[in-house]
Amino acid sequence: MVTKKTLTEAEALEQYRVSLDNVEIQPEIATTMAEFGYDTTVIAEGKTLLTQTRQAYDLNKSEDDETTEAYSEFAALKSNLEEIYKMHRKKAKIIFRTDPKTLDKLAVSGSIPQAYINWLETVKKFYSVASRDADIQTKLLRLKVTADDLSAAGTVIGELEAARAEYLREKGESQDATKAKDEAFAKMDDWMSEFYAVAKIALEDKPQLLESLGKFVRS
Repeated sequence: MVTKKTLTEAEALEQYRVSLDNVEIQPEIATTMAEFGYDTTVIAEGKTLLTQTRQAYDLNKSEDDETTEAYSEFAALKSNLEEIYKMHRKKAKIIFRTDPKTLDKLAVSGSIPQAYINWLETVKKFYSVASRDADIQTKLLRLKVTADDLSAAGTVIGELEAARAEYLREKGESQDATKAKDEAFAKMDDWMSEFYAVAKIALEDKPQLLESLGKFVRS
């Protein structure tokens, strides 16, 4: 979300902070704005909204970072498993090239599925069948695919599934945080929009003071 057409969220937060600080620090502004309803109590309400908006913004950034990190871990594990599986699959297809029944059992007869769930199920079936079948394991040894290799691949599958679950959890939390941040900004933007509208009227004859609230005034 961009609060204003010309401001990023971070820039908007900084402008709001400067405005609400200066409306209290500068005596002339404080007196004038108080006459228009923006006394210390009302300004405090704006600062409370700003604090809430800042917290929502920071939380959203943190959740986004955690989602990115979780996805990177998931993607790395998937890439690793893809390489392991491709090599084992190639070896299995060579070893069992005249044994279509075993090729079907290992799910290596057709092409590798592209969709993640279908791909993972194919990979899981390969290692599940191979790990339970002593005859298949014996034949795979000819091209240096050991029982330990099969077991290690199974471990990676478990790690991949856990990493994907973590990524999806982080993604959900990030989406919730984004929604909360957007709602906070909507309230803050609305409050500050009225604040600036009133300030423009209150300080109409004192444009230099209006600029100290972060609003540029054309000369």
